Amino acid sequence: MRSIFLCAGLLVLSNVIMTFAWYGHLKTLAGRPWFWVALISWSIAFLEYMLMVPANRIGHKVLNLGQLKILQEVITLTVFVPFAVFYMKENLRWDYLWAALCMLGAVFFIFREKLSVG
Repeated sequence: MRSIFLCAGLLVLSNVIMTFAWYGHLKTLAGRPWFWVALISWSIAFLEYMLMVPANRIGHKVLNLGQLKILQEVITLTVFVPFAVFYMKENLRWDYLWAALCMLGAVFFIFREKLSVG
């Protein structure tokens, strides 16, 4: 269980960094040429990979690949929604709730063996 929490913690950190690399430039570097923005984003992404690679290696010891991917996607949505609402000042939409419910379904199906359900 410790490995899952360590994996999830590293995935959260890497997702926060990657979300800024992917989308933060839309707010902070909108007037810059795309080439420079890409270089900056790639530099940020390097930091993200320094967390993502160990997270995946740790997680794969206790989770199968599908479980690891769904965990990543749930964390991505969990990081993205506050980023979109609070940093990018986008409106909180019902679509985020529906997407989260779909993700819960994905979590159930991919983890049901570990949950000892059907």
